[in-house]
Amino acid sequence: MNYAYLRVSTDKQDTENQKLGIIEYATARNIKVDEFVEDVVSGTKDWQKRALGDIIKSAEAGDLLIFAEVSRIARSTLQCLQVLQIAADKQLIVHVAKQQMIFDNSLNSKIIATTLSLASEIERTFISMRTKEALKKAKANGKILGRPKGKKSTNAKLAANHDQVASLLKDRVSVSAIGRMMKVDRKTVSSYIERHLPEYTKNKIKS
Repeated sequence: MNYAYLRVSTDKQDTENQKLGIIEYATARNIKVDEFVEDVVSGTKDWQKRALGDIIKSAEAGDLLIFAEVSRIARSTLQCLQVLQIAADKQLIVHVAKQQMIFDNSLNSKIIATTLSLASEIERTFISMRTKEALKKAKANGKILGRPKGKKSTNAKLAANHDQVASLLKDRVSVSAIGRMMKVDRKTVSSYIERHLPEYTKNKIKS
């Protein structure tokens, strides 16, 4: 049985990009995905209490489990390693499409898993720090935080990385790719560009 696990943090996001990435990865390797399992839950929640826990519990030796990327497994290094270790103990084969990695119980796989999951956690921490600093600065400058009545909200994460978003658009990086980098839905990125970087609206790559 070949499973594909898709996870988003809120119901305002969708799993389409993850699904497309997994399908592309699987097709290139002649892997047939028997079941796509979607989960709307924070990656900080114990993996055993998510749909992922049900998959691993019911999976049998030789079954295959595909994730779109390491951060979809869990948001902490410890939980990520727990998942990979238990999968290895049950002789499940784990694939991570974005990093094009295959994990088993070998020492090399464990080292790579630790490095990738730790890197993902550090990246999220830095983005969170920049977001908090940007909000703190805005508040100190007298800007009223929150959404005025009748106004559309501005994504704090994109606002904190405004210059980086502009630079990526200048280099013609797609909206979808920017969304994946910032861990933000593509539609949210598109709305942010229209409101705060209108000069790129006509020329932005939508795919």
